[in-house]
Amino acid sequence: MAQIRVNNLTFSYEGSFDNIFEQVSFSVDTNWKLGLIGRNGKGKTTFLKLLLGNYDYQGSIDTVAAFDYFPYHVTEDQMERPAGEFLEELKAGCEEWRVICELGQLDEDAQLLYRPFKTLSFGEQTKVLLAVLFSGENDFLLIDDPTIHLAGAAREQVKEYLASKKGFLLVSHDRDLLDACVDHVLVLNRQTIEVQAGNFSSWWENKQRKDQFVQAENEKHLREIQKLRKAAARSSAWADKNESMKIGFDPTKEHDRFLGTRAYIGAKTKKMQSRVKQMAKRIDREIEEKEGLLQDLEKEVDLRLVNLKHRKEVLVNARDFSVRYTSAQSPVFTGLTFEIRQGGRIALHGKNGCGKSTLIKIILEAAGFPGPRLELETEGLFETASGLVISYVSQDTSGLRGSIPQFCERQGLDRSLFCTLLRQLDFDRVQFVKNMEQYSEGQKKKVLLAASLLTPAHLYIWDEPFNYIDVFSRMQIEKLLLQYEPTILFVEHDVRFREKVATSVIPL
Repeated sequence: MAQIRVNNLTFSYEGSFDNIFEQVSFSVDTNWKLGLIGRNGKGKTTFLKLLLGNYDYQGSIDTVAAFDYFPYHVTEDQMERPAGEFLEELKAGCEEWRVICELGQLDEDAQLLYRPFKTLSFGEQTKVLLAVLFSGENDFLLIDDPTIHLAGAAREQVKEYLASKKGFLLVSHDRDLLDACVDHVLVLNRQTIEVQAGNFSSWWENKQRKDQFVQAENEKHLREIQKLRKAAARSSAWADKNESMKIGFDPTKEHDRFLGTRAYIGAKTKKMQSRVKQMAKRIDREIEEKEGLLQDLEKEVDLRLVNLKHRKEVLVNARDFSVRYTSAQSPVFTGLTFEIRQGGRIALHGKNGCGKSTLIKIILEAAGFPGPRLELETEGLFETASGLVISYVSQDTSGLRGSIPQFCERQGLDRSLFCTLLRQLDFDRVQFVKNMEQYSEGQKKKVLLAASLLTPAHLYIWDEPFNYIDVFSRMQIEKLLLQYEPTILFVEHDVRFREKVATSVIPL
């Protein structure tokens, strides 16, 4: 067992306008199952790379622990070879028998190591790399989003596998995964960093209670400040009025005044002025206590959505629908029957490669959505309502280029509304002057989601919209969908989101 002590850590990327970390100090234990939580752009992946020594920084990170990082970078040459041939290239000293033992815990056979790596499914590749990661000893393992793109059984197997391990730092936005696998959390708040025992749900429950408390404290301080300012203003007015009465009086009108009264009025004025000063000090103390109360408050901003009403109730209809690529022998799926009715929130669910993205592309193509045409052979009934307007969020963010104004011009979006919506999704203003190539993957996803939310449509189709999106924004969008009830077809591997939002599921 060892500790990682971070003292006065300060870091920013070269040419950046702001620090990612500033005077940060905390310590964690390498025996923990540690979850790293934070909003997009707060520096989660950056912190992992600082631990690995990839960047120069100010301050200190002290530990005797050795680190290893997932995902490993697999080169094009390695993709052509079986993993068994390049295990040591990924992890020095890696022994094949240990990897085979780890694969057994992931319910996979050793034969995965002897097939060309590129022929493995995404889930199989992930399992091989995790088996390599955990095949060593005495390393503190840094795991960055291990279930991204994983679906169904593969996701569950990875979750159970990680739950049986310890001595790692896990970055994930999947609440179900964090609850199952971690016993401590390291949270990158808006302004501070905290370490707490428990999983995501226990931390979030504590967080909500704390936020309610600081809001109540803030309101109490505001009321006290307002009351003190009113009292100070009254006392100041009385002091000024008394001060003006010290010199000069009309003995015919002011029978109780004489020359000796001046000293009394002066003493009374001085007492009032002293009271005003004491009130000013109390106001300063109240303001000082109020400052910082709301610095870490996670206050959800309610989003808005303009969804269109179609004249037809059924927007998409399929009966005994089967699909096969012309270049393939076996079908993608067969005998599929479903309807998408207005107001339905439909989840497409199934393992990787079962045809979820193919079905989405078929719907887009049938509705006249621009894009390359699919070379398919189909059987059965498949129809979409005429004049169907679709707003689409793709898995792929690689097409995002240039500045926000350029993107808005290409998409026909109101720039002011678009930037306002991004701010509501917790985009810092400093991001608006950057090119989108500099954004994190989570920030890129938010750009696509914001564009979709600003596009009035009959049907919203989102293909893995929450990859890399932080937990807080996920809950924010959950609330939006439940409030406005748009017609939406989505693929999303976040179990909590699917269970909360979907009105029905199309299993593939």
